[in-house]
Amino acid sequence: MRVSPDKLWGECLALIKENVTAQQYKTWFAPIVFESYDEKTKALLVQVASPFVTEYLEENYADLLIKVIRRVFSSDTQLFYRELTDKEHSLTQTVESAMPETDDTPRARTRVNQSPTILDAAVPQQIDSQLNPQQTFNNFIEGDSNKLPRAVGLSIAEHPGKAQFNPMFIYGPSGCGKTHLINAIGLRSKSLYPNLRVLYVSARLFQVQYTDAVRQNTVNDFINFYQTIDLLIVDDIQEWMTAARTQDTFFHIFNHLFRNGKRIILASDRPPVDLKGMNERLLTRFACGLIAELEKPNVQLCVDILHHKIQRDGLNIPEDVVCFIAENACGSVRDLQGVINSLLAYSVVYNSNIDMKLAERVLKRAVKIDEKPLTVDDIVEKVCRHFNVDAAAVSGRSRKREYVEARQLTMYLAQKYTKMPAARIGKLVGGRDHSTVIHSCAQVESRIRTDAGFSDVVSCIEKSFQLKQ
Repeated sequence: MRVSPDKLWGECLALIKENVTAQQYKTWFAPIVFESYDEKTKALLVQVASPFVTEYLEENYADLLIKVIRRVFSSDTQLFYRELTDKEHSLTQTVESAMPETDDTPRARTRVNQSPTILDAAVPQQIDSQLNPQQTFNNFIEGDSNKLPRAVGLSIAEHPGKAQFNPMFIYGPSGCGKTHLINAIGLRSKSLYPNLRVLYVSARLFQVQYTDAVRQNTVNDFINFYQTIDLLIVDDIQEWMTAARTQDTFFHIFNHLFRNGKRIILASDRPPVDLKGMNERLLTRFACGLIAELEKPNVQLCVDILHHKIQRDGLNIPEDVVCFIAENACGSVRDLQGVINSLLAYSVVYNSNIDMKLAERVLKRAVKIDEKPLTVDDIVEKVCRHFNVDAAAVSGRSRKREYVEARQLTMYLAQKYTKMPAARIGKLVGGRDHSTVIHSCAQVESRIRTDAGFSDVVSCIEKSFQLKQ
């Protein structure tokens, strides 16, 4: 009994389903629509949703498709795609698959190769990427301190096959969001390209794995596994500075991945030039792509992060408390998270509202406070952080509104919180005379009485001084 072509296509799908993951099948193969099969020309025509689908299938599953189709239909069957190019007007175009020739040469198998499949298709084993699903681009809040690394990271995630910015070396102090960003890159790449082999590993875990491989005499298997990764993300590589053998092993892995166009993303608490003890040949490779600094978040970014967390967790925190926390969390995302968690716990346990008094209590326990006497430099730094302006501009002669506002407020707070005379304060804030200081203080006092928003800003900054003292 002769089997109809559409049933033969159903057999093709059944074989494909056994050789890919459920998600891959659902995303790329289930939506394909069988159209026709010409017995004379051996032409199989299927419809796909867009030219992008054709391109993706050709790049990632050509070997699997040819083996399935030529096994089920005939050994000389050729595949054609009808692409929907304009959905509104139902316009399509037909393109021929550039299917590779079949290769029946047996392939040697090792522990790092994929397990045998029905069709011996070149489908890599799936691995656990070890990524944190909570650290995405959606909750990585953008600000001046992370704009460049975030933009480049997003571009890499969406186009991992491009050679630009490879490797990407991200550095910055603890708590600035490095681990969050590199996780977000991995997660976005994995969501867009399910077939991509993405792996996140800490430098410490990599070193432990390597040590175990040496002990068990399986170093070659260890290296071979890492050389199969498409996007390798290594965190805290400063921990390798005294691990010479680990560095040597990673050097070989790095070279293999780099030569084969695979992506490498590295994170550290310092730039390559400060990785004392790191092999020079590794440092030159780290520096050949993009070195991106993640700075500590400024006050405005801290406020934005807090607003996001408050909205996500359904909290009710007054704006002056948000401002107070942002001013005093030392520019650390981790500190912000810890303070919010503590406030939530206190408010639930004691059934109390989150107010300034509770915030002060929590901050004294959660954030390390400098106990040195308050200085004009401290005040300048606090005011500049709040207004996101440069200290040199405040001391300069610019008459831009934001600089004048920060300059006058600095003088007002310096007179209020230090024992210096007006003449001394003026000299320290750009070499101005005492009359300028007196005028500035009068302007600030007048605005505090008439502008509630400005009064809240001043109160917020003053709270940070009181906490310090």
